[in-house]
Amino acid sequence: MTGSKVNWDELIANYDLVRDKIEEAFPDFHDFNQRIRIPGGVRLPVGASDRKWGTPDGKAHFLVEETADEDDGRDDTQLTLMTIRSHDRYNTTVYGMNDRYRGITGRRDVIFINEDDMQDLGFLNVDVVDVLAGDRILATQTLVAHAISRGSVAAYYPETNCLIGLDDVDKLSGIPAYKSVSVKLRAAKTW
Repeated sequence: MTGSKVNWDELIANYDLVRDKIEEAFPDFHDFNQRIRIPGGVRLPVGASDRKWGTPDGKAHFLVEETADEDDGRDDTQLTLMTIRSHDRYNTTVYGMNDRYRGITGRRDVIFINEDDMQDLGFLNVDVVDVLAGDRILATQTLVAHAISRGSVAAYYPETNCLIGLDDVDKLSGIPAYKSVSVKLRAAKTW
């Protein structure tokens, strides 16, 4: 390339030179070209797994943040929905219908719920429900008792997209509320 201070053609022709440049900018990449040629030879340091903390006393320090107002105005029939991924999904592309993480096979139309919440709401495991978020509805989902916190439910994304409105964002960050959607469950009409 003419006019550039970087010899791009040389870097394209020899990736060792690219790794040398990375090493100049990032010291943890020392001897990278040698280490990359040894199986298992490249591992960046991770303080938590090495039990090495960059603190004056060498110990881990935890910060406790003030919590937001805990009264979210929900009643006892409201639950907090979080959207989740299955094993065979990458971003919004679903590659299969099995979730080996949670033991679900052949389907994605499930709502994971704490067993006590399910009983309190008058439902049984594998009951079919509609999920309501305001005026938005995700119909005919199957309840699955799961080890999830009381007051919470979980369902697969992108199937739950219809429950998240454009205005459903965190007040401070503006991040979409895919992990915190107020929902209610009702028995589905299955006729």
